[in-house]
Amino acid sequence: MRTRILIVLVFYAAVLAFDRMLLPDWLPTIARLPLYILPYWMIGWDVLRKAWTNVRHGQAFDECFLMAVATIAAFFIGEYAEATAVMLFYQIGELFQGVAVGKARASVAELMRITPEYANYETVTGHLRTVDPESVRVGSVIVVKAGERVPLDGVVLTGESYVDTSALTGESVPRRVTVGDEVFSGTINGEGSLRVRTTRAYADSTVTKILELVENASEKKARLEQFITRFARIYTPVVTISALLLAILPPLFFREPLAEWVRRACVFLIVSCPCALVISVPLGFFGGIGAASRIGVLVKGGNYLEALAGCDTLVLDKTGTLTMGNFKVSQFIPAEGHRTDELIMAAVTAEAFSNHPVAVSLRAVYTEPINTSRLSDVKELPGLGTHGYWNGKELIAGNAKLLAQYGIECEPRAELGTVVHVAYDSEYLGCFVASDTIREGAAEAMKRIKKAGVRETIMLSGDLTVLVEGTAALLGIDKAYGELMPAGKVAKLEEILSRPGRRGKVAYVGDGINDAPSLMRADVGIAMGGLGSDAAIEAADIVLMDDGLSKIAATIGIARKTTRIVRENVAFALAVKFAVLILGALGYATMWLAVFGDVGVTVLAVLNSMRCLYYKKK
Repeated sequence: MRTRILIVLVFYAAVLAFDRMLLPDWLPTIARLPLYILPYWMIGWDVLRKAWTNVRHGQAFDECFLMAVATIAAFFIGEYAEATAVMLFYQIGELFQGVAVGKARASVAELMRITPEYANYETVTGHLRTVDPESVRVGSVIVVKAGERVPLDGVVLTGESYVDTSALTGESVPRRVTVGDEVFSGTINGEGSLRVRTTRAYADSTVTKILELVENASEKKARLEQFITRFARIYTPVVTISALLLAILPPLFFREPLAEWVRRACVFLIVSCPCALVISVPLGFFGGIGAASRIGVLVKGGNYLEALAGCDTLVLDKTGTLTMGNFKVSQFIPAEGHRTDELIMAAVTAEAFSNHPVAVSLRAVYTEPINTSRLSDVKELPGLGTHGYWNGKELIAGNAKLLAQYGIECEPRAELGTVVHVAYDSEYLGCFVASDTIREGAAEAMKRIKKAGVRETIMLSGDLTVLVEGTAALLGIDKAYGELMPAGKVAKLEEILSRPGRRGKVAYVGDGINDAPSLMRADVGIAMGGLGSDAAIEAADIVLMDDGLSKIAATIGIARKTTRIVRENVAFALAVKFAVLILGALGYATMWLAVFGDVGVTVLAVLNSMRCLYYKKK
């Protein structure tokens, strides 16, 4: 297309010079027609063909139809040079659009390169065979050599290396993996060989889910995009019929010259093309999605980017989001008349089957083997603790609410940490305290979020209210609510969403597993640390592919910049087009002004949309 435009541009300039400088004035206008037919056909044959094809399929009203009708009508009234110029500059505008779309796609295409091409499958005899990743079953052993892309999610059996996760997370620092660590498809093995046992089929792997998410992002249009699509469907037929009436009615009823009013109708048609709107608006949102993907943030659609731009309230989970979720037991406090070792034994036994971070931290302290043969009917109660039977007697470990349900009184504690009370055979044994560490950079991230335009920040947690409020004070969070079970978090979120007079959107930030209901209920759900988390990718609208809290502020900035640029394009395009339409109908606009009103505005809007591709941190 670029070569074709350059050739026709030179050819057209030569023809125009020959026409204006060498041909005599007395020569009839029709004699100049052969000069312009060839460059017109060279640059516009594909537009004419597409217009004809669309007409045959009952889809006449698009920009190709408007260009074809306007330029052919211009030929009929002897405006040969203008007709050819209109088609030429229209194609130049299309070229600019193509380049801009290509740049936007390139940002997302970087992510598409993470697709693994092959897997080194280890046979039962120990030999390696290069196979398609889709053919590898779960539980198979694959070998990832130095410099190769990990083809499937799995666990390292032998070897250690540094894995480059930048394609998924946007982080340039490689992550060290060794025996027992998880590796994810799409990452690159930096050095040494890794033997990996696959844990997921290719169709369920991290890379496949991410690629599906990116590919489907363009289908979820923002409200502004949907409006422009509906607007173009109505607008194009209206201006086409208006142009036809403009060409026919004045000569028919007022004996005006036909050629003059056909010329005005051509100007009307040319400037009425909705290209600037139809191209620049989706291009802007696609550019914003591309900018976010470059920093390791996946946005599932333009509608979520638009919603995030209007966010004025940010609700955050505590554990795993603002804190590391790596608990450490800081102290054991036995009740009066009970020993510390007795408390520890009962607590460890009660938490033997739990995967809660507090339970894991407790087992890390107690290094002896845990005898679970005398345990029975153990149940984990979300937001409360565990309940079961040990030696046939009731064993409880959890918060004060859980013990109160079974009529056991416990001593209130105000320690800074999660307090777990333990009771055995209806007798209170004491408690232990596990403290969580605040995520590095969390306080600075909250400042940036406020600077990005979020007016109110709220923390929700299942921990004790005093602990939650203390953490919120350290991080500069406006409000904090503790002792909430998952259902309680959703109820509190509903309360926030239904506040009278609320205008802005509410975004919820969580780890994507326990917070899945809240992520789905909020106006915008943002999942932290989505790498490898099915729940995060499924439930959230926006996925941060690592644990970088600072990326929340950056994503809000990208969303607001994108929405602002898109609105600028809509306002600018409509203002210029309506101004030229009125001037054209009154006879004050030339063909060249019509070209600017269409192609010029489109190029400017497209160039403005390309700014969405780039975001500079403030």
